[in-house]
Amino acid sequence: MEKITSFTIDHLRLVPGVYVSRVDYVEGHPITTFDLRMTSPNDEPVMNTAEVHTIEHLAATFLRNHKDYADKTIYFGPMGCRTGFYLLLSGSYESRDIVPLMIEMFTFIAEFDDEVPGASPKDCGNYLDMNLPMARYLARKYLDEVLEHITEKQLIYPE
Repeated sequence: MEKITSFTIDHLRLVPGVYVSRVDYVEGHPITTFDLRMTSPNDEPVMNTAEVHTIEHLAATFLRNHKDYADKTIYFGPMGCRTGFYLLLSGSYESRDIVPLMIEMFTFIAEFDDEVPGASPKDCGNYLDMNLPMARYLARKYLDEVLEHITEKQLIYPE
């Protein structure tokens, strides 16, 4: 069996950033998958499930309500390795195209101070596994260390 594309990226050289993971076509229409890498793989500790779950709820809510991206958002969810998230948008994009959106989204998360949307037993299958303070901390860290001063190295996968 062939390796899938995401397993061909050199994770020893990958740094936190915003990457186009792939562009697929569904009935001729492009879908761009972004790799939102928040921690350095195999180097930094991975994110715990509670903060990953909280970021997922907040980011998905933000994106699905965004004035420009609500109708373009296909999916937002965590990577199994817990080093970041995948975002799928309808359309063909470069990494740099969504940096302003990611700054807006992670600022929303870093400053969020209310009940986490969908964090109830009726709305979520694991509603108790949430950690808003840590989600806010990680969002601020990603903003400060990556998004607000992003470089080319953080926008294109290492060769």
